[in-house]
Amino acid sequence: MTTPLIDPFQRPISYLRVSVTDRCDFRCVYCMSENMTFLPKKELLTLEELDRMCSTFVRLGVEKLRITGGEPLVRRDIMTFFRSMTRHLDSGALKELTLTTNGSQLARFADDLYAAGVRRVNISLDTLNEQKFADVTRWGRLPQVLKGIDAAQKAGLRVKINAVALKGFNEDELISMTEWAAERDMDLTWIEVMPMGDIGNEDRLDQYWKLSDLRAQLAQTYTLTDLPERTGGPARYVRLEETGQKIGFITPLTHNFCESCNRVRLTCTGELFMCLGQEDNADLRAALRNHPGDDAPLEDAIRAAIRLKPKGHDFDYSRQTVDGRVSRHMSHTGG
Repeated sequence: MTTPLIDPFQRPISYLRVSVTDRCDFRCVYCMSENMTFLPKKELLTLEELDRMCSTFVRLGVEKLRITGGEPLVRRDIMTFFRSMTRHLDSGALKELTLTTNGSQLARFADDLYAAGVRRVNISLDTLNEQKFADVTRWGRLPQVLKGIDAAQKAGLRVKINAVALKGFNEDELISMTEWAAERDMDLTWIEVMPMGDIGNEDRLDQYWKLSDLRAQLAQTYTLTDLPERTGGPARYVRLEETGQKIGFITPLTHNFCESCNRVRLTCTGELFMCLGQEDNADLRAALRNHPGDDAPLEDAIRAAIRLKPKGHDFDYSRQTVDGRVSRHMSHTGG
């Protein structure tokens, strides 16, 4: 049996998030600049290389695989990759295959995703106001996303909505988005905006809506019961007793959630980031491409990277400056 991946703080690494492209059909203001320069195609892992990379991680004990981007469903022939991962679900080695998407392409792919073994998706959606949606995504169209949500639920996919909490933007939609999600039997997770990319301190601070304040506002309308649920990830959950739905809070800035971190992130170029909030990374593409018939060097490179996983990130807004900011865009690492 292959020795599993254990980091220096005795945390098993069982969850891999994989960005399959840096491209997206939106330009969300907290994720990308409007005029992005995308990577040359030769730098991206091919679908076959992504298969080999992910299969190696599965062999080393990764049980959950989340596909991200950019927007993963704009990658040409991406369903070939999803279908290839189905074999790991069938063998039982992989417990879950899922994705995070902006929802724009779900009307096309929802049935195919379900057939490939995907059973739930996270959809990024920050507002139900069509004009505000156009403003925050720059290029997005809300009706297209809503149509994608319909298609996903019709296909049998469980949908969770991820909303970035943006001060002065969607504060007034807290209750209406909660009610909308409840009516559709969807859970909802709120995420604090993170200091990533080439947006200045002042913008990030102006956007920052502390989730403890958001929670306090929710508690004025609903009865909140804390849930003990832990997935090794950043979210903390409550149940709204009046609706029965689950609300998550991802608070990298007001609560350091790193003590049980079980995940690493692979970029579309084969860089492994051991922590979202640190710049340290390992180049796995070289080990992959330089040894096409031998996975041992790739396994060694993965293990060496995991040995460098830090205890936690350094994101901090408490001093009214964006400390711990990282230079890369969220779309580079994977949303």
